[in-house]
Amino acid sequence: MFSVLLLLLAWCAAGTACARLCLAAVRAATAIVASAEATGSGDGDGERAGELTLHEAAFLSGGPTRVVDLTLVAMARGRRLLLAHTGWVTVVDPEPEDEWERSVLGAIGPRGQSPLAPVRRAAAAGDAVRGLADRLVAAGLAVPDGGGGRTTVAGAVRQVRVAAAAVVALGVVALLMPQDGGAEDWLVALWFALPLLLSVSCLAIARVEAHPYARWASPAGHRLLAAAVAAAAAEGADRELALVAVRGTRALDEPAMRAAFTHR
Repeated sequence: MFSVLLLLLAWCAAGTACARLCLAAVRAATAIVASAEATGSGDGDGERAGELTLHEAAFLSGGPTRVVDLTLVAMARGRRLLLAHTGWVTVVDPEPEDEWERSVLGAIGPRGQSPLAPVRRAAAAGDAVRGLADRLVAAGLAVPDGGGGRTTVAGAVRQVRVAAAAVVALGVVALLMPQDGGAEDWLVALWFALPLLLSVSCLAIARVEAHPYARWASPAGHRLLAAAVAAAAAEGADRELALVAVRGTRALDEPAMRAAFTHR
């Protein structure tokens, strides 16, 4: 009886996780198709290849916060502000050169100094980033925000992985327990192999059909992302900024600047 209860738990974990993964994939695909049909831009991604800026690449790679991080790093490189390893940002030049700098300076405030974390949050919610998101969604390169469009496949995949691990753990516990009715160990293992097979199959299908598991970029956005960043670097754009746009602040070479973003 105890083994049966463990088997039911295994099936519940695997079934719930796989169902969530399927729903997340369907919702994300539906949102992307609906956006492309509404804007008439589903076939226009080739025209956008040469127009994808570093800020657009940053949004497609890491969302609003990545755009703000890119701006902060660029301003620090240009000696327009200071990023301290203690997690504080100080304004050096209060005159913004573009909408991104204006958003960051506005988030820092009139005192010219602030902890970095609230600056990142405020600037990420600003008009400049929202406008960028709207333009990318209209171009069919970003996943629409709303109606479950950003119910992430990545989160569902993580849940399926956890469910698969849980199935294995429950199976091991069942094998270690005395078997009711003299059930053979191989039969108990076979029982738990079925929900494990379901979980692994869903992961394999997701890997083929939905990888990379994106939160922000649509499939068209992913196709353009690598080429656009490479083109920007070839045209003389700072290589480190391109890496920050795609990989985030962990790509920074300077430990002190990395510490500014990770300080708590």
